[in-house]
Amino acid sequence: MGEMIAVIDTETNFSDKLISVGMVAADASTYMVKDEYYGVFDPEYKSYAMYSHVIKYRGVNIDKVAPGNEIFADMKAFLEKNNVSRIFAYNAKFDHNHLREFHHFEWFDIMRLAAYRQFNDRITDDFECCKTGRLKCHYGVEDIYRLLSGNYGYREVHNALADARDELQIMKMLGRDITEYEIARLA
Repeated sequence: MGEMIAVIDTETNFSDKLISVGMVAADASTYMVKDEYYGVFDPEYKSYAMYSHVIKYRGVNIDKVAPGNEIFADMKAFLEKNNVSRIFAYNAKFDHNHLREFHHFEWFDIMRLAAYRQFNDRITDDFECCKTGRLKCHYGVEDIYRLLSGNYGYREVHNALADARDELQIMKMLGRDITEYEIARLA
């Protein structure tokens, strides 16, 4: 097995507190899932959130419902067990800002490749782009997943683990080598 990466997604409540985190560990060359973790923050998940109705979601097993310190300890153990040093996320600054305990990892933004004509072959000349090559609009997870997969009925679930799986799938569909994400490193 080669280098392992993690793709992380978080969900928050209306107080901007974490309510859940999903992580997939994957092979950096094939983007195949090797391990998963899904933690729910207690008591934060009990506060109203836009997507609280999908905390429990079909096909997603909750590993733990516990206070943040326990979830963070599990996350650390998960990343160590899978020998992960690089974390990827779509719109990574959001997740990075909510996971300060993990700032010592290298972080990369999937969107930095997915939303740019230079890296996403499905963004053709008829798409409206900025001078930088980035789409002017419709470059969120749902739009990019639809564009890459051709599945225009796809809906982002907003369950942290389901979304982390989908974000990894975006990386796989883009077909870019992991080394190309160097330009997407968070400072």
